[in-house]
Amino acid sequence: MTGLRRAKTIPVLTALVAGLLALSAGPATAVGSEPGGLQTLIDVAEPGDVVKLEPGTYDGGITIDKPLTLVGQGWPVIDGHGEGSVITVVAPDVTIRGVVIANSGNRLDQENAGITSDLSPRIRIIENRFQNVLFGMFLRHAHDAEIRDNEIGGMDLFIARRGDGIRIWQSSGAVVEGNHVANGRDSVFWFADGITVRNNHVEDGRYGLHFMYSDGAVVEGNVLERNSVGAFLMYSTDLTMADNVFRSNRGPSGYGLGLKDVDGLAVSGNRFVENRVGLYADNSPSRVDLYHHLESNVFAFNNIGVLLGSTVARNIFTGNAFIDNGVQVASDSTGGLLDNEWSYRGVGNHWSDFAGFDADSDGIGDIAYEIDNLFTDLVERYPEIAFFTGTPAAQAVDMASQTFPSLRPEPILTDDSPLIRIPAIPPVPMPAEATSRVLVLLASLGLLLAALVVMAGGRFRLSEQLVTGGTP
Repeated sequence: MTGLRRAKTIPVLTALVAGLLALSAGPATAVGSEPGGLQTLIDVAEPGDVVKLEPGTYDGGITIDKPLTLVGQGWPVIDGHGEGSVITVVAPDVTIRGVVIANSGNRLDQENAGITSDLSPRIRIIENRFQNVLFGMFLRHAHDAEIRDNEIGGMDLFIARRGDGIRIWQSSGAVVEGNHVANGRDSVFWFADGITVRNNHVEDGRYGLHFMYSDGAVVEGNVLERNSVGAFLMYSTDLTMADNVFRSNRGPSGYGLGLKDVDGLAVSGNRFVENRVGLYADNSPSRVDLYHHLESNVFAFNNIGVLLGSTVARNIFTGNAFIDNGVQVASDSTGGLLDNEWSYRGVGNHWSDFAGFDADSDGIGDIAYEIDNLFTDLVERYPEIAFFTGTPAAQAVDMASQTFPSLRPEPILTDDSPLIRIPAIPPVPMPAEATSRVLVLLASLGLLLAALVVMAGGRFRLSEQLVTGGTP
């Protein structure tokens, strides 16, 4: 009986000694890598303490239930061992910085994550590495969160089985900046008003950014590439999309930017390059008293530059550059797009296929630019023939419509003030992690555009600034 009592007492004494050592160390505390050591230190820490982790591996499955700072030195690893969430936060004013968060569980029904939180306002997740986690972070009721400079990698699963790299739910005022999210499902912001999403790089997922019921968001300077959809904005108001790069988003939807029932939107300075569809809009704006302004954007080398629902109205396109898209602008059904404005206060858009002239050298074409492509009109009526897009057969149909005006359909849009030259478009800030890949894109564009200049006999000059900005 005495031996049994002694055996039970030794672990208790060990925990007490660890607690006393932690308390004697003051607000900054280092811990060892013995199993359970990290949770023990958190349990005995005082609110506001700084818990420092030295290099090593620590058991995950921990819960932080008081305000404190958890900071790593030399990239310590917090390992969830494939069970549940690695770190759970249920307190305000928690900071997690400089650690590797690895090996969560893989249960979607349990929403296993690297970091999960609830009722945790002002949480700060900064400069961490997430490895082999289902969800990177799942924040609920986490108002004024700060998520900066994290590397977030998902699990090697079929895309629908993955979790979201970042999910913020019912949380206002978040700042999500400078993160690299790869191989996740989505980055989700639902019921999240007044958030800022800036200078992130999101690649190889489903929806790079997915907003629903999130008003007053600012989305700027992000690179969204090789996702099914770069960003989709739904059921939200007063949004700003500025200086983002949407590149090679070519999944089943394949939109660079998709809009659904969005009101109060400004889209400026973005690059839509090599997507299936650069921009898609459905019922946006939905309010009859609102206009959306889309200006100083580049739509280049997409299958379709802009695709609008046939009932979409009150969008103003001005100062944009439409460059060698398979189809510059199209409707998703029969009917025109004349209820949208394609020039504003005498400034239209640049169209690479504009065949007009500028006799008075004022930079504005002397005739209107119209889209009345017969083959595109036929595809809208008979989608099964889209297989022939870009083929000699499609070109022959369009040549026939030019030769025999009676075959030409009614134009779906008219730009009364087409720009002869590509407008000056400000540079976009590039997340450092994405810069090298975009430079490769620029080099490829430079070679292609040089060939186009020769073929066009100097009619226009395009430079590698097409993506990063400036005046070609």
